[in-house]
Amino acid sequence: MSASNWSVFSLDELTRKVQGKEARFIEFLRTSGLSCGIYHLPAGARDMQAPHLEDEVYLVVSGRAKLEVDGQQHEVTPGKILFVRATTEHSFFSIEEDLTLVAFFGASEA
Repeated sequence: MSASNWSVFSLDELTRKVQGKEARFIEFLRTSGLSCGIYHLPAGARDMQAPHLEDEVYLVVSGRAKLEVDGQQHEVTPGKILFVRATTEHSFFSIEEDLTLVAFFGASEA
C-alpha cells in the first residue's frame, strides 16, 4: 500500500485481519524509508522468517513467547519493544499464547 502525506491505522482492525490458526503477516504501510506490518503467530507455531536487510522494531501487542537473537533468548510479553539490527538471525519460539506484533522496518542499506 502506498502512503500519502499521512495515514491513520486502527490497531484493532489490523489485529483482526491476521487472527487465526495460521502464521500471518500483512504489510499495511510502505514508503521509501519505512515499511510497517502486523504479524501474528498462533500458540505453538514456528516462526520461519529469515534475517531482513532492514533494521526492525517490533511492538508486542499481545501474547507470550521468546525471541532468540544471536543465540540469546529474550522474554516477549505485551508492551515490550524489540529492536533487531539488519541481517541479524532472529526468531520467535516457545509461543505460549497467540503472539501479535507490529513490525517497523527501516530503509534497506543494501
